[in-house]
Amino acid sequence: MDIANRKVLITGGAGFIGSHLTEELIAKGCNVRVLVHYNSFNRWGWVDFLPEPVRQKIEIFSGDIRDPNGVREAMKDCEVVFHLAALIGIPYSYHSPDTYVDTNVKGTLNILQAARQLGVKRIVHTSTSEIYGTAQFVPITEEHPVNPQSPYAATKASADFLALTFFRSFQTPVVVVRPFNTYGPRQSARAIIPTIITQLLSGDGIVTLGSVRPTRDLNFVKDTAYGFIRAAESDLAIGEVVNLGSNFEISVGDLARKIALLMNKEIRIESSDERLRPEKSEVERLWADNRKAGELLDWQPRYDLDAGLTETIRWFSQPENLALYKPGLYTI
Repeated sequence: MDIANRKVLITGGAGFIGSHLTEELIAKGCNVRVLVHYNSFNRWGWVDFLPEPVRQKIEIFSGDIRDPNGVREAMKDCEVVFHLAALIGIPYSYHSPDTYVDTNVKGTLNILQAARQLGVKRIVHTSTSEIYGTAQFVPITEEHPVNPQSPYAATKASADFLALTFFRSFQTPVVVVRPFNTYGPRQSARAIIPTIITQLLSGDGIVTLGSVRPTRDLNFVKDTAYGFIRAAESDLAIGEVVNLGSNFEISVGDLARKIALLMNKEIRIESSDERLRPEKSEVERLWADNRKAGELLDWQPRYDLDAGLTETIRWFSQPENLALYKPGLYTI
């Protein structure tokens, strides 16, 4: 299915990945509606920072993913729904798990119920590599056991299974896209790469982190956005789970040293107890097998790690962008 010129909804379109996906869909000629979380300041997250010619083409719907009626109204007349809205901070899920159930599980149920009622032609549901837990084998295929190690991951796994059961029970045309760790411009400081870059830009070379041993498989955000689009367009992907990953792993410590090298900065890494996850909750290893994405979506990463990091560093290095962050604070 070619989605060019079609009416699409993006939940979470004001967020990090969602704003990049919004740009890509506008460039593709789609008629884009973005569901943003209602607030009395009428602020639209990262949509406010997109170029004016892009913003003028976006329809904003203010609402709440937790509200069934609002979700249904937002989805009216849309042929394709990209469902990205979620709470994603792992540390925050330790002390506020109820909000994660309401947003990630019930919010997804609202999308699925409305899709059945409205006859939506395609739903691209956002999963996460965190639901695999620490790799039991590598590279991680879509058949890897699901073993959530945090309340966040548990709610995302629940949402995935809900989406897949709607396909199996009601033929709802769902694709579950499972991105590994995405990074790039506009990412929040709760993630590792903005944490490292902003501290190096703002400090004296001392970077405070949690554990440096875990490995991650990193995707540049433009590659992730392209994977979402390919998932919407591929009829072969309906009812399937598809990893989006680079088929490469790097430890947090080696990643920090690589970023410092690209920035021509000296670095000394210090560990902070408040940044450490509970031992049994830390995902120690993630490394994606991306062959299924190649087969079903005709997708491969177009950015290698150095190219993606260079573009990310360039964005954060602009004073007006760095000013949006608080490098000295631990963001959960």
